Formats: sequence, structure tokens, C-alpha cells
Amino acid sequence: MEKQSNSRLDSDSIKISEAKHHDPFSVLGRHPQKNGVKVKVYLPYAETVSFADGGIEIPRITGTDFFEYTAKQDELPGHYQLAWIDKEGGGHSHYDPYDFGVQLPEFDRHLFAEGRHWHIYQKMGAHLHTVDGITGVLFVVWAPNAGRASVIGDFNRWDGRCNPMRNLGSSGIWELFIPGLAVGCLYKFELLNRQSNEILSKTDPYGQQFELRPNTASIVVQDNAYQWQDDEWITRRSSHDWLHEPLSIFEVHLGSWRRGNPDLFLNYRELADQLVPYVKEMGFTYIELMPITEHPLDASWGYQTTGYFAPTSRFGTPDDFRYFMDTCHQSNIGVILDWVPAHFPKDSFALARFDGSALYEHEDPRKGEHRDWGTLIYNYGRNEVRNFLLSSAIFWMEEFHIDGLRVDAVASMLYLDYSREKDDWVPNSYGGNENIEAIDFFRELNTITHQQFPGTLMMAEESTAWPQVTRPTWVGGLGFSMKWNMGWMNDILAYMHEDPIHRRFHHNQLTFGMLYAFTENFTLPFSHDEVVHGKGSMVNKMPGDEWQRFANLRLLYTMMFTYPGKKLLFMGCEFGQGAQWNFNQTLDWYVLEYPLHQGIQTLVKDLNALYQAQPPLYKLDFVYQGFEWVDCHDADQSVISYRRKDGGQELLVVLSFTPVVRENYRIGVPEAGSYHEIFNSDSSAYAGSHVVNGKVVSEPIPWMNLPHSVNLTLPPLAGIILKLT
Repeated sequence: MEKQSNSRLDSDSIKISEAKHHDPFSVLGRHPQKNGVKVKVYLPYAETVSFADGGIEIPRITGTDFFEYTAKQDELPGHYQLAWIDKEGGGHSHYDPYDFGVQLPEFDRHLFAEGRHWHIYQKMGAHLHTVDGITGVLFVVWAPNAGRASVIGDFNRWDGRCNPMRNLGSSGIWELFIPGLAVGCLYKFELLNRQSNEILSKTDPYGQQFELRPNTASIVVQDNAYQWQDDEWITRRSSHDWLHEPLSIFEVHLGSWRRGNPDLFLNYRELADQLVPYVKEMGFTYIELMPITEHPLDASWGYQTTGYFAPTSRFGTPDDFRYFMDTCHQSNIGVILDWVPAHFPKDSFALARFDGSALYEHEDPRKGEHRDWGTLIYNYGRNEVRNFLLSSAIFWMEEFHIDGLRVDAVASMLYLDYSREKDDWVPNSYGGNENIEAIDFFRELNTITHQQFPGTLMMAEESTAWPQVTRPTWVGGLGFSMKWNMGWMNDILAYMHEDPIHRRFHHNQLTFGMLYAFTENFTLPFSHDEVVHGKGSMVNKMPGDEWQRFANLRLLYTMMFTYPGKKLLFMGCEFGQGAQWNFNQTLDWYVLEYPLHQGIQTLVKDLNALYQAQPPLYKLDFVYQGFEWVDCHDADQSVISYRRKDGGQELLVVLSFTPVVRENYRIGVPEAGSYHEIFNSDSSAYAGSHVVNGKVVSEPIPWMNLPHSVNLTLPPLAGIILKLT
């Protein structure tokens, strides 16, 4: 090899040294010459550099941090290693990253550009990679408007000059294979704003693990080698008929359900060993996790997501979370993840103006910003952005066996004028306020997830009267499995807040929901949103003295478990926590020392058991054939009664919303016989007054358009369930 030195740099080399070159592979690495092969290396922290094989020194270009050789043809190995001594005397050895060709296939780039690469998370970001037997990490990032992209990390002193990336042309993708890197190294992407020359340091949008907040670097992870033990669950899920099965959801915020001490979160594995047995004991069939996607701010509860492909490191590693999921499934408990495709935070280290431009969001703040939330809105019309979100949904179901997604803030995505002033929004191409791109996104999301993962559930938090949210896409619907029934929830809580003496004037709030109950597949939610921001706890929403508040709550839960629709209850509500939810501390478990709280917990456990044991309470939840009013007109006494049916069996439900005992209350029944009271929320087992009926025999007295009737004693502020024996 001939040694060459040159004290003068060409313009391309100057751009490399200034970290402004968009194509470093045109300058660095090996390049054929007339008289051999030139090797050019840029190592800002090197004192001396040589080839590891043979120890031949690579001379420095005088006055620079460039080192250059010219070798004879075929004198270099297939891939050469560099050995170098840094200015502190430390020794290093690695293969030259600029001696490798393009790694991301054209096929992947093409699918991504079309928005149809469902597994793009396996390509984008940082992944262990092997080229010609040489191991390392392949970094890939989409930043079409960047003037330069570099990988920075704990392996290169976070210096963007050291590892500039290759630009893959019109795809907007940059890549770099760095040999020798391994699992656990910290990294970010450093991008040059082409317009302002501002240097942007960004976490990986596709990062699969992050440092514990407040640090924000991404972490290279091991390929998924977890040994799952949930095959039986997954097989059963793929064919289960969730429309006609019981579904009772326990909503949980992992950071405040329980803690090791006031300042220490439980690990995913500890949560698996503590939370899962509790949920199973209480009889819930699903856990819904408030967002555990990585997020910087505890107070956002996870709804301001910065890591759409990473379980938050607050509670452990990705494999710790897999253990949690596996434990749930082996205990026959499904898991729904709260997922937030509606908006993302403005934090400068994350997606906001990612490459110096409005890449993931809209440039126009009338379309790209939620004024009242202080967050940014995704541009659903951009293929690569839509692909990013669709791939995130696939990722959680494939890599972590998530059983469904609860999609947050759907209404904010559907309406262009959502929570906006009159002149602060842009109509669609037809002049309307519908977000056509978001509608298409939902239909694609639900179609793909249902096709790829049969039996998974897609839940919409949608608070308006948008039609056909839970109807198939081929009939014009959005394709969701279920939708939160916010109308019923708001009406019933407003009604329960009234003093019983006034409830007769608000009777329509009890009955109005049945006018639309079967227009969608509804879930009845008493979620975290109802017990924060000054709304008070569930028990303290109720009027009256302490006994009446708890009786009202028992009555409310009895109605929820017998009313058409699947069930959702937020943690703490199942034992009547007195204080409203505080994300920053554990639940008030100590209240379970008191009988009234014990009674609520026992009631919820028994309601879950009854709900799952009685097909009329769940089998025909979404069609009118499963429900029939007996009497919805008794406003003066604030009593309603209805039958739940499954085509063969049926149950009679009577709910009394005043704190008085009503004797000789006659209810019509369809058949003669003995009716057994199988549930009474006023039972002493629930700290009630124990006004019970036991078994009553029908009489041939027509009542309420039914041929027979029974004479009942209605307990105060209570619900009873009767079954023909």
C-alpha cells in the first residue's frame, strides 16, 4: 500500500467535517481509483489509525481528522477493520461502517412509501443485523427533509460528525450499519435542518426501549426471544364469539394501582404476580391498561406518547412486559391497551417537527394542532405517517400478544372542527367538517387488525353521534368492535347525582339510552375520566348520608351489570374509594378495613360472577331481542323494571332509586311459577339493610301487559334480580 497525505480538503470532505454532507458514502470508505483503491476515514477523536489486519498505519491528512490510503487492487480484505488510538490513549477496533452497501431492500422502501408495510417496525429504528458474517446494528430513520442525518450514542460521544448516515434518495429514508454494536447501547438520531442549519437531536420514532425518564435516549433491544406459554389462549381467542360472551373490563393505571413504597413503581413482573390474581379473584375478564407506551410526563397518564413501539421503562423491560402479558393469558384474562393515534406532544426530542419540517403533523396549525391540549395532530393523509401508526397497532398485537386496542379521542380525529373556534379550522375538499383521511385510517386500521389477529378487539372512545362506528367497513362503518357509551354514562351519573326526592323529574335520564342502545356495539364505561379533575370519586358523586351514598353506588353497579352492553370499571371504583383518583399515589387500600367498602367490593365480585353465569345478561347484548321493558314509566316512584333474555332463559330486573322500602309492588311476568331472587344489592353481605324477597310465587293477575304478576318488596336504593325456577 502507498501512503498518501494531503493538507488540503476538497469541498465534500469539508462538508463531512462540518457534519453537513447528505451522502457520506460518496466520500468515506473505499473507492476505486485508476491506480488502486482509496480508503478514506474520518475519526474526529483518533490520534493514530491503522488497518487491524497487518497493522499498516493509515496516514492523517495534515491538519485534519481525515485518514487516507491508496491500496493496490485486491489488497484489501472483503471488509477491513480499523484499529485506532484515541487522544486519551484508549484503543479501539471496528469494521469501517462506510465499507458496506445499502441494507434496506427497495421492496421495503416501496411498501413504506405506499403506506402498506405493516411490519415496517422490523426495518425502521435500530435492529441487530449481520452482513457477511459481521454483526452490528442497522439504524434506519425516515427524515426526508433533513440536510444530514447521523446516529449518535454512547459509542461515539454523542457526536453527529462520527456516524453520518446514507441517504436512500426519494424514499426520504436514511440508514447506517454500524458493526460491533450490541444490545443495550444508547442512541438517538441527529438531524440537520436543511433550512435553518439547526441541529436536532431526536429519539427514534420506532425505538423499542427507552431510558427511564427524564432521560430520552433509545436503547437497542434484543430480538424477541421470549418463550411464550399462551398458545392455548391465542388459539381460543382466534375463534371466540366475543359478541355473545361476557366481557367485563378492569381499567388500570399501572403506576398507581399499588406501589412497593410511596415513591417506587411495581415492576411489570411484580404487577403480574399481584394484579392478575386480584383481577381474577374479582371476576373481571379483561384488563385495560391506560397507556404504557413510552411517555415523558407522568402527569399525562401516558396519553402524550413519544414511544409508539416501546412499553414504558418505568415498570421494566420489554421482556418484563411480555411476562405480564403471558401471565394474564395463562390466567384467562385478556389485555386491552389504551392507544393514542389522535395526537402527540410538542417535546423537541420526539416527533414534533422531526426533520425540521412538519413531518408527522400538519404544517397549518388549524389542522395540525390541538389548541386546548397543547399537542400536535397527525397528518393521516401522508402514507408514511399512516403506516407508522398502523405498524404500531400491529406491533403491540404481534410482539406483545395484546388482545385489543382502546383508541383514544376518536371524536377529535373524525371532526376537523373538534373543539375549535369558528374560523380556526379548514374544511375538507367537499366543504364539510369530516376528516376524510382519518376516516380512511380507521377503516384500514380495523380491517387490518381484525384480519391479521382474529378475535382481537378494537374499542373506540367516541363521544358523539357519528353513525356506524361499530359497523363493518363494507357497509360504510368505521369497523370498530365496540364503542364507549358516553351518552348512557353521562345520563346515568347526572341522574344518580340528583337527590332521590327530585329523581322523578329526571326519569327520562334513566330510560333515554334505550332509544339508541342497539345502534352500536356499546361498552358501558365508568372510567378514570369520571374520577379526576374535581369530579370526585364514584361514591362521593352519590347524594345522601354515608349509608345512602354506598347504597346508591351498589344500585348503580347493579344497573350497569344488568343493562345491555359490555362492562368497564376503573380501579378503586370496585371498592368505593373515597378520594378521587390521584395518579401520583397508590389507591386507598386501607378503606377495605370498613364494612361499607368491603360490601362494594363483594358486590362487584358477585355481580361479575352472576354476569358470567347468566347468559341472558350477555348473550344478546347488542340486539333488541335481548332486552324488554316491563315498566319504564313509574317516574313517581323512581322505579324501572326490565327483562334480559337470551332466546331461552330470561331474568327480571327491578331497580328502585329512592331510599324507602316499597311493599306490595306488583310486577308483570310472562310465565306462571316461582321466581327466585338470585341477587339483591341491599343484602347484608354488601352492608345493606337486608330487605329481601327470597322466593315469590306468581299470581294469575295480568299486569303491565303480561299475563301474570308477582308481588314484591322493593328494598331502598337497591336492585334485585329474579329468575323463574
